[in-house]
Formats: sequence, structure tokens, C-alpha cells
Amino acid sequence: MNQYINKPTPAFIAVSWVALLAGAAAYCVGLFNAQILLNEKGYYLILILYGLFSAVSLQKVVRDKLEGQPVTAIYYGLCWASVVICIVLLALGLWNATMALSEKGFYIMAFLLSLFGAVAVQKNIRDLEYLRTNSQSELPQPHAVQQVEVKELETPEDKF
Repeated sequence: MNQYINKPTPAFIAVSWVALLAGAAAYCVGLFNAQILLNEKGYYLILILYGLFSAVSLQKVVRDKLEGQPVTAIYYGLCWASVVICIVLLALGLWNATMALSEKGFYIMAFLLSLFGAVAVQKNIRDLEYLRTNSQSELPQPHAVQQVEVKELETPEDKF
């Protein structure tokens, strides 16, 4: 599996966290400021939470399969279905919402940015953990140093 894993750069780690936090913060601030009913705000809040969870779960199960860990077909299918259902529910909610078209687009973009950020952050965490645990076991173990007594041999040429 090691041929697939490279250490993520600090820049990619930072961008992943920025994407997750910026997307989630923008979505939540937009939701807080929206002129919609409280039950609609709850619906959109649950969708972002469900979406983040399902995206991370899908990333984990795909990675598990790549690493050869056993994954049941039902769980794999449920993870994909959860991501699709979440996006469809967001699309249906926004289609029927009485918001401006720009506001609907804002929610979609913030939602997708959050999902991307969550998957990237989870991937980075898993890559770094994998590299940390496997690099420690692959390091050469210190060997006991044996002292060897070295004797000089005297040859006939040394006598002159």
C-alpha cells in the first residue's frame, strides 16, 4: 500500500483545513442570516452535518478497500447512497425554497466546498497516521555494539 501514499505537503494540509472551515462557516453564517423559517434552518443545518459525516465515511470506506481491509458491500453501498441522498435533499430543498437564485448558488457552493474540505482533511489525517506508524516499524533497530579487541600482528618486516 505504501506506493500509493505520499506525505501531504503543509500547503495542502492548510488548504484542506481552510476549505473545510471556510465552507462550513460560510454555510452556517448564510443560514443564520437567511430570512427563512426556523424549521427550514434546521433542515439545512442537518443536511450539512449529514453531508460531512457521509462524505468522511465514504472516504474512509474507499480507503479501506484500497488498503485491502475488508469492507462489506452493504456498508459501501450505504456510504455512496448517503452522499447522493444528501446532495439530492439539498437540491430539492433549494429548488422549493423562496430564496434568490444567488443565495441558492451560495448554499450549494459552500456545501460542496465543505464536503471537499472534510474529505481532504480526513485523507491527510489518515495519510500522516499511516506514515507515522509504518515508518517507525521500518526503522532499523539499534544493534548492540560489541567491543572487539584488535591485536597487531608482528611481521618480519616490522623488526627492522
